[in-house]
Amino acid sequence: MSSSKTRKSTDVEQLELEAKFKELELTLPKQLWFGFSFHNYQGFWCPTFILKNVIAFQTHFEAQDTDIILASLPKTGTTWLKSLLYTILNRKSTSLHTISQQVFQTKNPHELVTSFEFNIYKNFNETQPDLSDLPSPRLFSTHIPFLSLPDSIKSSKSRIVYVCRNPLDTFVSTWHFNLSFDTNKDMKSSTEMMEEYVDKFCTGLLRFGPYDSHLLEYWKEYLQNPDRILFLEYEGLKKEPKAHLRKLADFLSCPFSEEEENENVVEEIIKICSFQSLKEKDVNKNGKAVPIVENKHFFRKGEVGDWNNDLTASMAKKLDQLLQGKLKEAGFSFTYYQPPEFGGYY
Repeated sequence: MSSSKTRKSTDVEQLELEAKFKELELTLPKQLWFGFSFHNYQGFWCPTFILKNVIAFQTHFEAQDTDIILASLPKTGTTWLKSLLYTILNRKSTSLHTISQQVFQTKNPHELVTSFEFNIYKNFNETQPDLSDLPSPRLFSTHIPFLSLPDSIKSSKSRIVYVCRNPLDTFVSTWHFNLSFDTNKDMKSSTEMMEEYVDKFCTGLLRFGPYDSHLLEYWKEYLQNPDRILFLEYEGLKKEPKAHLRKLADFLSCPFSEEEENENVVEEIIKICSFQSLKEKDVNKNGKAVPIVENKHFFRKGEVGDWNNDLTASMAKKLDQLLQGKLKEAGFSFTYYQPPEFGGYY
């Protein structure tokens, strides 16, 4: 077939895809969240501007058995986990000094571990981006719920690292992150407005939410396939980082050797991937590794319990009740998160 005929055929396919997408978009429930449009697609709230990317990812991605995928809800430790995953996997081919002083000086963690829906499939017309240059194991990330992942991932031997965070800190981090966008610069932060968004969060309206459904899908899969999914709690990583890094390295099939332990490699990785170390890098103060998001907005506090500085007792109680609903009914509870003693903090 001539190149002109091939292009014509491709153009026709793209027109058909565009028509199908527009038809689908009209049938999906729509809501606004912090000034952005969201559509409820396959049971989760997807930012409208990346819905095409999600569909292209689902349709065209071909997983390899050696792939490693970081999955999470936004604002639950994604940036930190990306730096840890990259460093653990590359520590033998690239010295920790080089990673710290060169790689992390010029690359934001979101450039080192790229997102399917925000980066790789950002060009809807490019249904199959070229991933041939990526070294094995290929590192990716996604915020998409487990049930909506491409079949090629679910049927492969690829491994998934999932990180979750308690709903109170997740909400507060999400709150400050969304208010940093230019789109929301005229929004006046108030207790009443925060209360409104707490209610929305609790009913499931957040990026890639509902919160409880997202967490439970990955948790249930972890219980069935612990060799394929590693389930981590942000609070545990903060409280016992060395134990969690060893668990992460074992899961990635690159455990720390006795020599590395004696040379304090685990401690060194914790140090160079720390919130403060990454925040001080110039690359994380400027530019955009992810569309519409300035790198500096990925680094605010990263603290456990920061919710106590923003939420009223009634807001905290509503968010904590998420844990007493579907999560508790499904048998899930956080190991490291301690529910607030309502009335004791205020």
